[in-house]
Amino acid sequence: MTPALAAITLILFFTLCYAALCAISPFGNCRKCSGFGFHFKTDRKGRLRPGKVCRRCRGDCKRIRVGRHLYNLAARIHRDGTR
Repeated sequence: MTPALAAITLILFFTLCYAALCAISPFGNCRKCSGFGFHFKTDRKGRLRPGKVCRRCRGDCKRIRVGRHLYNLAARIHRDGTR
């Protein structure tokens, strides 16, 4: 197997795995708050306390994956174009 063919096979494999992941689980944990919904802050004794609500996920703890967002966008364009 040549290196180019191996690289194409690996890229295709990872793409299909990511597409399957987006189809099975379209939402992932928020990268900013790690899925907690708020930022941690420490009090004077050094203990962790919940802080402000995360601005990126607005406290939902989840975000839509990039692949699922692209699929939703393509589906919306197709649906609007065929009406």
